[in-house]
This record gives sequence, structure tokens and C-alpha cells, in this order.
Amino acid sequence: MPIQTIRLFGDPVLRSQAEPVVDFDRELRTLVKDLQDTMMDAPGAGLAAPQIGVGLRVFTYYVDGRLGHLVNPDLDLSVEEQEGGEGCLSLPDLVFETRRSLRVVAKGFDQYGEPVEIEGTELLARCIQHETDHLDGILFIDRLDRETRKLALKAIREAEWAGGAPPQVKVSPHATFGRAV
Repeated sequence: MPIQTIRLFGDPVLRSQAEPVVDFDRELRTLVKDLQDTMMDAPGAGLAAPQIGVGLRVFTYYVDGRLGHLVNPDLDLSVEEQEGGEGCLSLPDLVFETRRSLRVVAKGFDQYGEPVEIEGTELLARCIQHETDHLDGILFIDRLDRETRKLALKAIREAEWAGGAPPQVKVSPHATFGRAV
């Protein structure tokens, strides 16, 4: 499967809420494979469909040797929290301390439409929350406290990858334009 271009901070697709998947078909399986291949090539711990320009509620993860994906996730978060360094493939080379729930139970579906439940703590919990945020148009820098967010935005302005030409938004060749119907 082809490695896809990862959209960077500033691309409007990263701020858009993704649509639920309704068709568990070959196109969805291709999307999951593209996400996995792109994530592993980057490399990253997770990758959400909007990060490759697809507005569907799908993400992949690779944490502690465990490769997986989740479609249409619904999260149940613990009250207990963790603080830890977090980065994002759409904000390359930037890591900031981010508060997240320590544990998560994520329910959703696999690429074939079968129900899936993933329980995770620490890094897996952080990854699932981070990728689900992407599906809601939320970036991890939105979760930072005010002072740290100011530092993050300054780092983004100074990053080598920032300030380039405006991102190109590609039009899907599919009849649904890459969105669920």
C-alpha cells in the first residue's frame, strides 16, 4: 500500500470533525492499511484518518508491539490522570507535557464491522485519547495549559516545517469524496 502524506498543523482537515464510518467495505480496509503503513513508516504510535486527509472516524495505533485500529471509537475515561510528554506526526519534532486520563476503555469496530473493545493504560490510553481527539478536530496542543500552549505555538512558528505554502486540499476521486454517506 502507498505511504500517504501526513497533513501538518495549519491544514483545515485537522480541525474538522470526522464523519462516522457507515460502510465497512474494501475502501475502508484500504484506508486502514494505508494508515498502518504510513504510521509505521513515519514512525509513530498512532495515526488518524484526518491526518492523511480523510474525514472518517478511523485510527491506527502501534504501542508496545501491539498493532491495531479502531473505527467509530467511543471512549470511557478514568478520573485518574497522568502527565507525560506527547507529540504528534502533524506537529513534527514537538513534544510537550500533556495531561490525559490514565486508563481508557475504547469501544468501536474493526475494519469488518465487528465490535471491538480496547482497554489501555499509560501510553496506550494516551495514544487512544490523542487519536480520538484528531477525529474531533482537536490537537494535543489544545489540551495544554495556557502557558505551555503559548510555548507550543511559538515552537510551531519557529519550526522548519511551518510557514510553507498553504496546504493543498486534495479532492477524493471516490463518489463519496472520502466521507461516509
